[in-house]
Amino acid sequence: MENPGSALTEEEKARYHEINKENIEFIMERNNHVNRWVIADMLRRTAYHYPDKTALVFNDISRTYQELGGECNQVANALADLGVQKYDRVAILAHNTHHHVLTWMGCTKIGAIYLAINYLLRGNDIAYCINHSESKVFIVEDTLYPQVAEILDQVPSVKTLIWSSQGAGQPAADGFTDFDAWYSAYPATEPDVVLRIEDPVQMTYTSGTESLPKGVIISNQSLIAQYMGCIIDGNYAADDVNVNALPIYHCAQRDVFMNPIFWLGGTNILMGPDIGAVLANIAKFKATMFFAPPTVWIGMLRHPDFDKHDLSSLVKCYYGASIMPREILREILQKFPKAGIYNYYGQTELAPYHTVLKAEDAMKKIGSAGMGGIHMETRLEADDGSEITEPNVVGEICGRGPHVMTMYFKDPEKTEAAMKGGWFHSGDLGVLDEDRYITVVDRKKDMVKTGGENVASREVEEAIYLHPAVEEVAVIGIYHPKWVEAVTAVIKLKAGQSATEEEIIAHCKENLSLFKVPKKVIFVDALPKTPTGKILKRDMREQYQDLFK
Repeated sequence: MENPGSALTEEEKARYHEINKENIEFIMERNNHVNRWVIADMLRRTAYHYPDKTALVFNDISRTYQELGGECNQVANALADLGVQKYDRVAILAHNTHHHVLTWMGCTKIGAIYLAINYLLRGNDIAYCINHSESKVFIVEDTLYPQVAEILDQVPSVKTLIWSSQGAGQPAADGFTDFDAWYSAYPATEPDVVLRIEDPVQMTYTSGTESLPKGVIISNQSLIAQYMGCIIDGNYAADDVNVNALPIYHCAQRDVFMNPIFWLGGTNILMGPDIGAVLANIAKFKATMFFAPPTVWIGMLRHPDFDKHDLSSLVKCYYGASIMPREILREILQKFPKAGIYNYYGQTELAPYHTVLKAEDAMKKIGSAGMGGIHMETRLEADDGSEITEPNVVGEICGRGPHVMTMYFKDPEKTEAAMKGGWFHSGDLGVLDEDRYITVVDRKKDMVKTGGENVASREVEEAIYLHPAVEEVAVIGIYHPKWVEAVTAVIKLKAGQSATEEEIIAHCKENLSLFKVPKKVIFVDALPKTPTGKILKRDMREQYQDLFK
């Protein structure tokens, strides 16, 4: 999409296409290997520098860069033999496993688009992602099979089902092919595929504030720029050991931490979110860096095993998803006196980080999201699209730069709206301070972030409206000491009707994924509104702000 005022003249278009034609012919002839810069080459180039260095550890599996790169080539060749072509979608529903990494990297090597599905989703939510993306291959971890067993006959685009047994070691269900038996029969040679930096490589569904999720398409260019920014702004190094405990289906753990460390030649420890195991692995592997939302940091500090482990190797502490309480920041600095603390802010559409609060500002700018990353420009916009430069004036946080997504899949109207005026519009509201550091103050769209997951309040409201006793409902996010925000439903019942909190929650469980179900239901005589009838959600958030304290 061209920015306003940047349209090419007819003469410029003709000259561009003539030059581009010659370039494409040369690239096709040389197969684009001489000067290409794509994610597919990452492990091979790292293996050139560190062939025998440990790249990945998952349970009792340990792989060097040379070994991991070869296995990813095998998966790529196996996918190609299934008929997967460039730009085809390959979906995976899995925890943090060796198979998950092989799937992601294998897709990049043949130009397929990797789609990681949130494993907190259930049934119809998963089917929507598969069907909307038209995925041809669906890889399912054994422990997550119950979540999809009833919808496998509702995903007609899927031609092949692959079974990953790295969750619990269960044998493949009927209709599935075992992952290890499938890919291990193929050669570890590099696939011969033309790949370009502008090619789409990854797809992620983000609900935002809509009732249906949006498919965010990210290119090689966006990810590479994002990796480089993370490495520079986050002070990553080739000798870093990174513990990945947050899910890699989510772009934050995968693309801000795991993949940049692969790019540099560090070591990635892959595991689940068990806090006791996190502490043990930091000590066991002498981890130098760790990322988690504030809720997990608080859980670590309060864990009974915290003082039983030598955690002195941890010198880089990262957080995101919500504001870190001042007292917790102080405690982290006290418990990890050699550590720098960094805060990343962003969204899926920006691959995903947009701004960063660096270690030197951690205490000086508490609550701030920092400034735009090294490759990003950031500004606040008023409702009329004009830039806000004055301190403490609320505006929408907007960004531009190479991190920005390619598009929302099959949704040009939403793509156009998100990028109007040549800036990506986040939907978040913020203010600038005197040093141009941004603080996020609210969400322009009514989205609840609970346990690191985005929940569209409209989707929950629509589910609750299906209950026959409900007249009006507003869903809001209320501060919660564990979940950061708890999905909370404020309901006015129809005259003469009755319902209990337990009934409403049970009704929601029948219609929503579990993490979207309200933690609390409040019954009121009337919802607060403006004279024009608009429900005042901000007033309710203020009224019930102490509900979970």
